Amino acid sequence: MASPPVSGTDSASLNDFVGLLRLRKSLVLLVFGLVVLTTAGVTALLPKWYLATAKIRVEKPESEVKLFQNQNSSYYDPYFIQDQFEILQSEKILYRVIDNLKLNDVLGRQLNDGRPLESALTYQYLTRKMLQVESRRATSLIELNVFSRDPKLAADMANEIARVYSTDRVDLATSEQREGLAKLRGELDKQEQTVVQQRDRVEKLRKDLETSGVDLNQRHSDMEIENLRQMQNSLIALRVDAIGRKTRWERFRSIRVEDRRNLVNSELISDPNIQNLLQAFLVADQNVSRLKGRLGEAHPDLIGAIDASVKIGEQLDRQLQGYESSLEISFKEAEARVVELERQLAQAKVDQILSARDRMRPFEEAASKLEDEQRLLTTLKLTLRQREIDFQVPKRTIEILNTAEPARFASKPNWTLNMLFAGVFGLILGVGAAVLVEYFDTSFRNVSDVETKLNLPVLGVIPFNRDPSKLLDLGAPEGEPFRVLQTNLNLALRAGQPTALSIFSAGPGEGKSTTLRQLALAMAQAGERVLLIDSDVRRPTQHKLADIPREPGLTDVLTNKVVWTDALKRDPQTTLEILPAGSGGSVTLSLLYANKLRELVAEFKTRYDRIVFDSPPIIGVSDASVLASITDGSVLLIQHRRNPASMVQRAKQITDGLNAKVIGVILNQVPTGSGEDYGYYTANYSYYSHEGDAAAAKSDPTGQSRGSDKLELQERPRRRDKA
Repeated sequence: MASPPVSGTDSASLNDFVGLLRLRKSLVLLVFGLVVLTTAGVTALLPKWYLATAKIRVEKPESEVKLFQNQNSSYYDPYFIQDQFEILQSEKILYRVIDNLKLNDVLGRQLNDGRPLESALTYQYLTRKMLQVESRRATSLIELNVFSRDPKLAADMANEIARVYSTDRVDLATSEQREGLAKLRGELDKQEQTVVQQRDRVEKLRKDLETSGVDLNQRHSDMEIENLRQMQNSLIALRVDAIGRKTRWERFRSIRVEDRRNLVNSELISDPNIQNLLQAFLVADQNVSRLKGRLGEAHPDLIGAIDASVKIGEQLDRQLQGYESSLEISFKEAEARVVELERQLAQAKVDQILSARDRMRPFEEAASKLEDEQRLLTTLKLTLRQREIDFQVPKRTIEILNTAEPARFASKPNWTLNMLFAGVFGLILGVGAAVLVEYFDTSFRNVSDVETKLNLPVLGVIPFNRDPSKLLDLGAPEGEPFRVLQTNLNLALRAGQPTALSIFSAGPGEGKSTTLRQLALAMAQAGERVLLIDSDVRRPTQHKLADIPREPGLTDVLTNKVVWTDALKRDPQTTLEILPAGSGGSVTLSLLYANKLRELVAEFKTRYDRIVFDSPPIIGVSDASVLASITDGSVLLIQHRRNPASMVQRAKQITDGLNAKVIGVILNQVPTGSGEDYGYYTANYSYYSHEGDAAAAKSDPTGQSRGSDKLELQERPRRRDKA
């Protein structure tokens, strides 16, 4: 059952591609080698960068740390981690690192001919070239990767950034507590002075009123004294509350408006609306950052996302302004309550003084006030002590996990990765170049292409030979192509009649002279009488190949300097008779010598079976046209993939214009692995030659049997067709 056409097409395409790679392997290897060598050279010239890494763990503080309270476990917040990314690369952190390590001077020596850089330029170079901050997914671990040409500098920078960031985080976490402690200490100092002054006043009243025996701790049972005591206690509580409200208002008012968004947390602001607006603002800002990486500035989605972020930010700012106003109003209300209670207390005291015990009332009031001030002093001391203990509790919001060490090997450039990419890219580029060259190659691609476009049969396919000038052993498999060519020529010519042939090519350098010499030798070994004439008088070759004198030769015979029998020479390596080109000069095979050539050909036929002319290229030289017109037939030789098909077709048109008979085509220097239909010729030469050699050896041990050679060569094409 026949295979489907698609499979056959796919198989043929794959074979063609493999054949193309074999044919163009030199180009593929050249491009591959150039890419690899270029990459290796560039990689070797690139400066070496060393990597140092410091790891830190960052936790989001949930609320103020309180003494004797259970601490909640930390949780992962992607928005908080993203904020820390920005803080780590901010001027607030890196400028301190630049100053501590004197990076302006260090980088100035590397980049600015020894002149110190400005801090702004150092900061830009640090963030763009040296610092890379990364985080493991769904963790609070942050890696500080620092690249530098100095491994020690990279390690020092990574450690210093981690240290400065850790210090900044601790300072930020304790800044509010420090300010609160300072405020409490100030109030405590004021209260101590108040107690001292009140005690002095009590002692003065004691002397003035002569109440040295009065107990200051005595409690009166009447209702007025009890009311005064309750009002005094309430006044103390209101004063403490007013102080706390004032502290919160002044603390919030001192924060700059542009910094308030970053300080919004559950410790400072407990308003759930503001907290929700902050989360919405962070989500909108992250959405803008994500869309900027994928969309253009004029994209509607990006514009809408930016507008939404701006609106939410404005709402958040208004809420923060409102929160400040509420703090101020709350403080003023508390202060008004204190003033009012003081007024009421003063009025009550006045009323008490006007009572029956007017004499003792000032002393008792002074003593009571002293007791109240002492109680307030004690409360402030206890509060301050508690805050100091809370302040001393460690703030576990950041942890440095490792210390960066100087790297022993450079991390950039990466030789393995660069050479891997170079190999892949070089291979792709080489294959692409081969395909491109093949696409633009206009030469004949296969035997059927030659026969179709030239309307001539292919008489022989000569495989590629690195040294075509070296004679091949025609009894060996390497000589089989020439025996096949000789057989096909005999079949194309009239049997039993001497024949004059000219072998020409479209352009120079196609191996015509060496192929003709091997063909003439095959004819001679087949028992034919052969005369090889070097008619390429402009650039003769046959005398060099046979190592014989060039003179006298064909030009000397045409100019009647010698007779042709005196110009004949025998090839010392073979049994061929050769008529060399003769002396140089201005002699060419023009129409002036056409009749002389015809006479010589007629005379040659009386002595030889085959007269073969080594013709010059037919394009650009008139000699080949003259030879084609006086011989019985011509053979066109085409070197594989050397000249475009249009050039060969032009050579065929020239012979058609001369009404010269072109017997067929010889394809020369065809690579054995070129694929296409050349393989049917080159692959079968060795297969049939061994069998033929064995038969020839049996019939004639000397290998010179004329009849067996002819029979063998005539049978091979038919056997190849069957195969």
